[in-house]
Amino acid sequence: MERYQDPALSPGERAADLLGRMTLREKIGQLTQRLYGFAIYERRGQEVSFTEEFRREVERFGGLGALYGLYRADPWSGRDFSTGLDGALAPKARNQVQRYVLEHSRLGIPVLMSTECPHGHQALDGCLLPVNLAAGASWSPGLLEEAARIAGRQLREMGVDLALASCLDVLRDPRWGRSEECFSEDPFLASRMARAVIRGIQSEGVDVVAKHLCGQGETTGGVNASAARIGWRELREIHLPPVKAAVEAGAASFMAAYNEIDGVYCHANPALLRDVLRDEYGFDGFVMSDGVAIDQLDAVTGDRVASGALALNAGVDMGLWDTAFGRLEEAVERGLTDEKRINEAAGRILELKFRRGLFEEPFVPENDQWRGYTAENYPQVKRLAEESIVLLRNSGNLLPLDGGKPLRVLLTGPSADDLYAQLGDYTPPVRPETGATVRQGLERWIQANGSPVELTCRPGCSRFGSEPDQMAQAEQAARDADVIIAVLGGTSSRFDGGRFKDNGALEDQERIAMDCGENVDTALLRLPGQQLELLWRLKNYGKPVITVLIQGRPYEMSEIDEQSDAILCCFYPGLTGGEAAAKVIFGDVAPAGRLPVSLPDHAGQLPTYYNYKDSYQGGRYYDADRPAYTFGCGLTYTRFAYALADAPVSAESGEGLAVTVSVRNAGDRAAYAVPQLYLHRTQGVVTSRVRALCAFRKVWLEPGQEAEVCLEIPGECLRQWGPDLRAILPPGKIEWFVCEGGETLLSGEFRIAGQ
Repeated sequence: MERYQDPALSPGERAADLLGRMTLREKIGQLTQRLYGFAIYERRGQEVSFTEEFRREVERFGGLGALYGLYRADPWSGRDFSTGLDGALAPKARNQVQRYVLEHSRLGIPVLMSTECPHGHQALDGCLLPVNLAAGASWSPGLLEEAARIAGRQLREMGVDLALASCLDVLRDPRWGRSEECFSEDPFLASRMARAVIRGIQSEGVDVVAKHLCGQGETTGGVNASAARIGWRELREIHLPPVKAAVEAGAASFMAAYNEIDGVYCHANPALLRDVLRDEYGFDGFVMSDGVAIDQLDAVTGDRVASGALALNAGVDMGLWDTAFGRLEEAVERGLTDEKRINEAAGRILELKFRRGLFEEPFVPENDQWRGYTAENYPQVKRLAEESIVLLRNSGNLLPLDGGKPLRVLLTGPSADDLYAQLGDYTPPVRPETGATVRQGLERWIQANGSPVELTCRPGCSRFGSEPDQMAQAEQAARDADVIIAVLGGTSSRFDGGRFKDNGALEDQERIAMDCGENVDTALLRLPGQQLELLWRLKNYGKPVITVLIQGRPYEMSEIDEQSDAILCCFYPGLTGGEAAAKVIFGDVAPAGRLPVSLPDHAGQLPTYYNYKDSYQGGRYYDADRPAYTFGCGLTYTRFAYALADAPVSAESGEGLAVTVSVRNAGDRAAYAVPQLYLHRTQGVVTSRVRALCAFRKVWLEPGQEAEVCLEIPGECLRQWGPDLRAILPPGKIEWFVCEGGETLLSGEFRIAGQ
């Protein structure tokens, strides 16, 4: 037995021994991930065969480092239930890939299987969760961790080693099409959610590739993959906290982001990938590139071989779909990089393979047990959808509707009966019976409860087009209705046609069918098509209007707000989102969501994030003020009474501080309270945020029940990044605010004594 074959040795020892036996080309093969896994096989019935491209790639490098997306199914991959991998065929095909690689690897090195998991597994019958922005709206990291664990369990049973999980981007411009992939505009909330999803997935034995590193949510004008025109202090305060949280949560890998930061591409940024990630945060895993991003460094180098060397030297260890890393031998020959750096990168990947036990057990059971991880079987997914819905407006306590009385309800709007509109981007084909639209949710609720509510459904308009007949039919039905539910919004669904780039992003649409998703950015934030006109016309009949917004990004709210008596904000809530909306509308579920992002009244107010610097008056114009619905807003069907129990007055070190409040449910319905603690440093060494979230809790209270809630202040929330970009704790006064539902309920101040 060779040393690398001895399981009694540590993964590091085994990797070092194996490296010493490998050729340069074999080492480089561990760094490549050029193949699109969904394109390497052909399916005939319940059998698969491999393409010649796959065989050539394995032969060229004497194996494979990783294979991306074997299970991926969507319009880009061209895989569906007839052409893709489902049932027992999925693990069977995975084992066939692994067996072929092992048989054609001189040293018997297994391949890692990587897959997309931005909100659950992007595979046929994959466990799907509400999108990240919806999870952020739940303000429930514990529940997200439970739901992510369910997805992780399915991934493990399918033989996935690496889950590519969107969890690092902080949403600073809602024009960006990938807004739905962010947890929040706030770094503290985003960090808590990132930690939760990583812990959930990795608790089931699947390693997470946390993406994207870093600053991608900043954008220039909301354009995808555009420059983050910010300095290191903004990077430190806003975009790096989720990265640090991901390291602390044990993420095995990070994916570098497409964007540049102050002129330096993330894939060519050693200050980011080495100085901060490794030296400062202590990360010891490997860094993966984003799709074809290394090749895109040609914009700097003008030389594909030099691009590969530039990324490798900066700290990228594994490529994705690029051709540059496959030419690293040339880079070594030209003196652009050296074998020592290749050993470092390959060693990290081999060490992970040993740690995962792939050399001892490279195969998984070939059954369809993994299909059982559905929302129907696991209530955590349903609860996450329910807790993500935000009640923004409720004039005259219109909601909840009394389903026990005769009521004529008109249901209208293009998103009322569209399941894919609830699912977001990076979504596989789904079986219709596994989900529920808003229409189906309402119908099922009425039937299950024997309700006398009479539901009439009229589409009113399409999402992007103009259909006068449909609008006239909705208006006719509105005359006879007691209440109107208008389900409006957009979609990130790729299933209505389009062409895609080599990295999977939308290139163009055959017709306008998406208004959100990767590479679907917008200059406006208005509801598409004639949806606002539909809302205006319906409101003219004098009937109460409940607007349900199903969206992947914030929309302009001024006109929506003006024409609605009640508003439910539903960031793509997933397969069970229709059921969740119905339960909220009829009061089976109390609204529990709070906004994770500010909603502009007008696009001209951007940026509208709440935590702007105190050096200016953010968002104040002669013709507009701050938005009506800002970060943290959200109503429910009861009211809470807050009282201060304890708060700091002064402190020496800034450690162990907390504000404690008592919260009482002063209404007649059980609900969640979400007390939030914000800080504002009025004395320091650099400008401060006007407010910055530093603690929150989510507490379930029955009517009349009271709870004492301790909101602990992390020491890092008191520090500033000084003029020399070192973290310091300046003496001075700090204001605190306890907020709920967008209102400041308690406030005070304390002092940090001089050191």
